Amino acid sequence: MNEALELLANPWIHGFVFGAVIVTALMSVTAYITWFERKFAARLHSRMGPTMVGPKGLLQPIADGLKMIQKEDIVPRDADRLLFNAAPAITLFFALAVAAVIPFSPGLLASNLDIGVLYALAVSGLMGFPVWVGAWASNNKYALFGGMRAVAQAISYEIPMVLSALVPVVLAGSLSIGQIVEYQIEHGWFAFWPPGPGIFAFVLFMLTALAEGNRIPFDIPEAESELVAGPTTEYTGIKFGLFASAEYIHSLLASALGAALFLGGWDGPFGIPVFWMLLKTCMLFVGVTWIRWTLLRFRSDQLMALCWVYLVPGALGLLLITGLYVHVRG
Repeated sequence: MNEALELLANPWIHGFVFGAVIVTALMSVTAYITWFERKFAARLHSRMGPTMVGPKGLLQPIADGLKMIQKEDIVPRDADRLLFNAAPAITLFFALAVAAVIPFSPGLLASNLDIGVLYALAVSGLMGFPVWVGAWASNNKYALFGGMRAVAQAISYEIPMVLSALVPVVLAGSLSIGQIVEYQIEHGWFAFWPPGPGIFAFVLFMLTALAEGNRIPFDIPEAESELVAGPTTEYTGIKFGLFASAEYIHSLLASALGAALFLGGWDGPFGIPVFWMLLKTCMLFVGVTWIRWTLLRFRSDQLMALCWVYLVPGALGLLLITGLYVHVRG
């Protein structure tokens, strides 16, 4: 037992073990998130959802995975084969890499970086580029337009997302996600304190997380009525599944990051700390899913106007107010 603890004390072994556990858990949970979303959407729209494969359709994600694996792997004749094949895996890698710095309880994380917030935002922001690479490599004009929209959206909405995430950083005086959570445990959750900038920064962060994850009303890169399937038009089988999994994982981890930065992370009145972190993450993800199946998508011009005309100035204002608050209160 002592030897095992000594091995886990090594940062490389600790990161590998916890990383493998977190990745396995995320991939397993993501499979059943698809089942939950289909059931949830069916409930909102007075439909049944998956019912045929397993009790209440619980085996539907396994059936979907097996079906995608068996699908023919088609590469367009004039596509850039290397980039076309690499793009889905790189997108999934960036989505999973964000999980390395998210603490689910004290010490339960793969890497406790002092710049955890900066790392999470930087890596999640890179997800748009392999999507663009895959779209360009497809040699399909519809995929190319979808990739251009994806990059424009990712770059635009990354700015208010970073600015809103800096509000808890300024309040806590740290870029470490764990230290931000500990500060909230002592002083109160940032979603409710200070009353003004905290709640608005939280709403803004989750709104931009919708855009970063290409979720309705921000799924312009995959507008079926205009672009068929956007950047993934030419992808088949498991490669298409990797793109879809990356979007679900991004939304889930954005919810976890929002819970850590604004809702006190693992803080709770009783019980196991990891339970509260998972509960808050699930609640935020359900909220994201609810919005996704309730609203209609924006037009491209409306999406960009919302970002640059309203969200960016609003985020700058929130950060300025937060800085003044910290300066006055010391």
